Amino acid sequence: MYLGKKVRLERIINRKNGRTIIVPMDHGVTVGIMSGLIDMRETVNDMANGGADAVLMHKGLVRCAHRNAGKDIGLIVHLSASTALTTTPNSKILVGTVEEGIKHGADCVSVHVNLGDPNETAMLSDLGKVAETCDNWCMPLLAMVYARGPKIKNSFAPEVVAHCARIGAELGADIVKVSYTGDPRSFADVVAGCCVPVVIAGGEQMGSTRQLLQMVYDSLQAGGAGISIGRNVFQHRNRIALVSALRALVHEDASVEEALKIVGE
Repeated sequence: MYLGKKVRLERIINRKNGRTIIVPMDHGVTVGIMSGLIDMRETVNDMANGGADAVLMHKGLVRCAHRNAGKDIGLIVHLSASTALTTTPNSKILVGTVEEGIKHGADCVSVHVNLGDPNETAMLSDLGKVAETCDNWCMPLLAMVYARGPKIKNSFAPEVVAHCARIGAELGADIVKVSYTGDPRSFADVVAGCCVPVVIAGGEQMGSTRQLLQMVYDSLQAGGAGISIGRNVFQHRNRIALVSALRALVHEDASVEEALKIVGE
């Protein structure tokens, strides 16, 4: 690995334990205005104060989120997009470049691929091309890979998630984001089949803070490298404390009960 990529990765992934807490904030393009993402500077500041390692957003939001002060936090610029208004919301297209990410001060860029979608071939092609450009510029790449299409019966099935993770690694990603399979044993197989760090997505709003923390804890026990969770974090009623609790789990090997105390629950 080139030194430039290694230096940038260490702004995203803790060099001591190889784990990370990423808070994605790219939802506005997909679904529009969302609570928790109105005042971007406030939200990014809260994530930094809680102890997140990085935030993820589209290129245009970087100017709305730069704080000029406060705790440092890594920046991932997302290059893929689609909206919920289209008839093909799972077909992601590239709306940014690696070079734009560099101009905006990114420490990493990310690409979204939905396997099983009719547009899968184009998304895989985009991932491969972005991975090549990232190597040319020594820029880390996070690949969000999910299974969403007519042939997919269960997008959380262990063999399906493992396939997603493997594709991200084989096509050049430095970090792969996938769905959690639901239990540590099956997720351990996902991690074992992927030679780069694997982080879990949060998905739809979860029923309780305990449920969220338990999922994160279990994924870590299975060898996961941390999280890339958005709305379950930035929309939480006590989000700074929640991020602190997640930091205790991810970086300090705390128990779920210890983490719950940090949140005050």
